[in-house]
Amino acid sequence: MIASKASPVPVFKLYGETAAWPTPDLIHCESIPERSQLHGWEIKPHRHGDLLQLLYVQAGEAELEIEGQVRQVDRASLQVVPALCVHGFRFSCDVQGYVLSLAQPLVEQLAQPLGLQWLQAPVCFEVDEQRRYLDALFESISQEYGRLQPARELMLQSLISVLLVAVARRQLARSEAQEPADGRGREHVQAFVQLLETHFREHLPIEHYASRLGISTAHLNALCRRLAGQSALQLINQRLLLEAKRCLVYTTMTVSQVSDSLGFSEPGYFSRFFKRGTGLAPKAFRLHR
Repeated sequence: MIASKASPVPVFKLYGETAAWPTPDLIHCESIPERSQLHGWEIKPHRHGDLLQLLYVQAGEAELEIEGQVRQVDRASLQVVPALCVHGFRFSCDVQGYVLSLAQPLVEQLAQPLGLQWLQAPVCFEVDEQRRYLDALFESISQEYGRLQPARELMLQSLISVLLVAVARRQLARSEAQEPADGRGREHVQAFVQLLETHFREHLPIEHYASRLGISTAHLNALCRRLAGQSALQLINQRLLLEAKRCLVYTTMTVSQVSDSLGFSEPGYFSRFFKRGTGLAPKAFRLHR
């Protein structure tokens, strides 16, 4: 294990920084050594409230701890780290690669056509034959990020869209290899995510969604776990937490108003739900932002 879990898991915008998001972009790109070298090549377990991160290890060695599970990496690999996922890394001093951080609103905008479930579960895969392609793609993103060129934002979003498609295709290929006949299951999960987007404030029971899809609750949960890496209830709670964090960060709504807007019966229940999901009370979360 990289570090003890006895103390609360810190929540950062970027690791080790307490200041606000350091750029007007919804994107942040840096090399792995740029930050990890400052911390003795070790990034202790933490999480991000509203960021998706893509960690691309090109060379060197890394120990990746994701939600308590440790993976040793000694060849080119890409790790997807969804928002709220507890993660920590330890790198060899010769490591090469990139860390790409994407604000959740941008992720949703770019990934919506793909189905967001592909980016909601932590996954790591070796890039193998995609190595040259991903090397060039991350290098292009890094160069574009570091320059103030005309139409920079459009170019960055285009490059990142290509990257997200590559990730989604890899995940799709993996799920098809695991269960070739489960195309219908993916349709069910995508339909569930779409229903959830419309009704998450209503706190509908899982049985309601399963009934709308024409399947059993157990079947829906099994599909969500296999294809999205989380139970149906976890996906519901994750969506509520995402909206709560947006309200706390991007609006001046009081905690009570946020609670009401998300359909909670009382602010106290909302506060307990929020703290259970993020490790921070709503007011403390807002102060950290």
